Amino acid sequence: MPTLHVCPLSRLHDTVAETRASHLVTLMGKDAEVQRPASIAAERHLVIGVSDIVEPLEGYVLPGAEHIESLLAFARAWDRESPLVLHCWAGISRSTAAAYIVACALAPERDEAAIAFALREAAPSATPNARFIALADELLNRRGRMVDAIRRIGRGAEAPEGTPFTLRLA
Repeated sequence: MPTLHVCPLSRLHDTVAETRASHLVTLMGKDAEVQRPASIAAERHLVIGVSDIVEPLEGYVLPGAEHIESLLAFARAWDRESPLVLHCWAGISRSTAAAYIVACALAPERDEAAIAFALREAAPSATPNARFIALADELLNRRGRMVDAIRRIGRGAEAPEGTPFTLRLA
């Protein structure tokens, strides 16, 4: 069964090694430097240089449709034979939003709320970036269902960084 794994930057190398992931999505600020684990081929590593913001802020990169489109294209090209790891700085906002978006895109028959509740159960601290979710909801033509589902699970528990977790696609 294909799985998504989410972690903070501090646990990236351990998570990739433990899960034997073949694909990696990095969601960090535009100037962040992340050392790609040696087991991940360069063409299987998507880097999205975006800030964890929901409104324009000088000096930061506001998430845009082009960021979500690149995430969706990468996820759809993933062969699903081995896990996909998604990470951001803390493993709480950008990466949890990206995992939710990928799960919705790759399992369109699944209810958005069921995926959101599975996310909350797996990650009590998850607080998916609302702008990521709104952009994906529009691109995936979910008519507000993704936004509503994430709103229903509410803000995650306060934490300095998220604990690595797994989100299943089915």
